[in-house]
Amino acid sequence: MQSTSTRLRLSALSFLQRIDWLGPLLVRLVFGYFWAETGWAKLHNLEFFTGRFMEWGIPFPAFSAALCAGTEFIGGVLILLGLATRLTMIPMIINMLVALIVVVLPGISTLDEFVELDEVLYVTVFVWLLTAGPGRASLDHLIARRLSDSPRIPDASLPAR
Repeated sequence: MQSTSTRLRLSALSFLQRIDWLGPLLVRLVFGYFWAETGWAKLHNLEFFTGRFMEWGIPFPAFSAALCAGTEFIGGVLILLGLATRLTMIPMIINMLVALIVVVLPGISTLDEFVELDEVLYVTVFVWLLTAGPGRASLDHLIARRLSDSPRIPDASLPAR
């Protein structure tokens, strides 16, 4: 016979397993909105943003600024939807690593300063989404389920068994 505390612990764990989709969804919604909004603002102020890229010495500043802004906007929308999430994380990580290396790190001298950087948090969340995926409440999950439920067409090149 189980004790009350054991039953409560098992019930709590069971409940948390049933809602394990909620954490990734909340992160995606907040993070996706943040990046879509940031990218949108940059796309609508490209002249200023290009000027910043020129100040930072980034090559091809107009092209680079537009690419960065577009990556953030499109990436944010895809994160929100949970669509092509893992693939989307690659350009998002590259975008943040460039910002870190070119713009932010030259002014950082201690580990405390480094771990307090927003860009470090962004890269961390991007790596988490890359490795863990978008969760069950996503278009990626829905598409994967649909594809796995579809009947398989036998491969004619394989011998029948």
